[in-house]
Amino acid sequence: MSVSQNEGKQTTATISIGGKTAEMPVMSGTLGPDVIDIRKLPSQLDVFTFDPGYGETASCTSKVTFIDGDKGILLHRGYPIAQLAEEASFEEVIYLLLNGELPNATEYQQFRQSLTNHTLLHEQIRNFFNGFRRDAHPMAILCGTVGALSAFYPDASDIALPENRQLAAMRLIAKVPTITAWAYKYTQGEAFIYPNNSLNYAENFLSMMFAREVEPYKVNPVLARAMNRILILHADHEQNASTSTVRMAGSTGANPFACIAAGIAALWGPAHGGANEAVLKMLAHIGRKENIPAFIAQVKDKNSGVKLMGFGHRVYKNFDPRAKIMERTCHEVLGELGIKDDPLLELAIELEKIALNDPYFVERKLYPNVDFYSGIILKAMGIPTSMFTPLFALARTTGWVSQWKEMIEEPGQRISRPRQLYLGAAQRDFVALDKR
Repeated sequence: MSVSQNEGKQTTATISIGGKTAEMPVMSGTLGPDVIDIRKLPSQLDVFTFDPGYGETASCTSKVTFIDGDKGILLHRGYPIAQLAEEASFEEVIYLLLNGELPNATEYQQFRQSLTNHTLLHEQIRNFFNGFRRDAHPMAILCGTVGALSAFYPDASDIALPENRQLAAMRLIAKVPTITAWAYKYTQGEAFIYPNNSLNYAENFLSMMFAREVEPYKVNPVLARAMNRILILHADHEQNASTSTVRMAGSTGANPFACIAAGIAALWGPAHGGANEAVLKMLAHIGRKENIPAFIAQVKDKNSGVKLMGFGHRVYKNFDPRAKIMERTCHEVLGELGIKDDPLLELAIELEKIALNDPYFVERKLYPNVDFYSGIILKAMGIPTSMFTPLFALARTTGWVSQWKEMIEEPGQRISRPRQLYLGAAQRDFVALDKR
């Protein structure tokens, strides 16, 4: 294959296979590497590409999020994640992801008011929770209830109308926190707490999680700020497994509630949304600081099957730009709560120190990622590990909805239909049962 420019200065890639040659356009984005448009590869050369997991394939065009894993860059609509997490409210980030620009003061107030108008759930949805066992995983409750919203809002099925898409987006982003908090309350056997529209997004979620009807509850501003950052840091992450699932489901024309439920189901997988929970399980397995050297030795042994959870990232080959913000937030939360001798925290700090100075991990660029700190923060705030992934889904709903809207509104959008490399039996004739 060779890359060249023709007289019109369009870059093309010349691909030769089996004596046949074809020219494929080379597309350039605002940022990132060029991409070869191979859509005509099967028709011109009678071949197609093989890319398990689509790790080297651009499945769509997007203006929402950009990641440069080698440089540790994460941008939402062009804004660095660190600036958004430190300076913006989650409502501003929601508006940004949905609309492409940050709101002015008037737009912000109108948007917040519109969002709070949709925080309540239909009263009949309360009955859904009674259909689940008390020990049901909150993700099962979240996935089932979000999908069931389509039965209450059938107008969302007509996604051809822009106003219906916008309304569905607002309903999802506003109602998922209520469903998530109620899933927690249900598993705890506690009364549901209704939304409080005088609170912001992060404060309202904490209130629905931890307030009780029998006593007043005041949201701790340090914890609210931490939750605001956690939501922003998890809001979107380009074309990951759950986002791609939402886009694939959406390409069929399915209603948006079903698409987001599909994303929740994909996020539930331990390889995707359960990493911060895995960090706490790892720390519990280590048990004591004196056990760390033996654990590190197991990690270095390729035959042990033991992994260092919370370090390294499939996308970020240098450092996770979200991790430093989460580390600072971790210390703020622990300081506010007066937690100084938590055994898991002591283990985490010691493990981080060893990993950052051990040549084995340094050479492999296995730096702490966002999951390493987020699990410690959530545990300190009183959020059980079973709620870690639902909280991730709550934050990521904004990104899913933004990506879904972008896909639906893209001219020439097509249903997703990956190809395969068939390795089964060749064509053969059927043999009757009595002759086999």
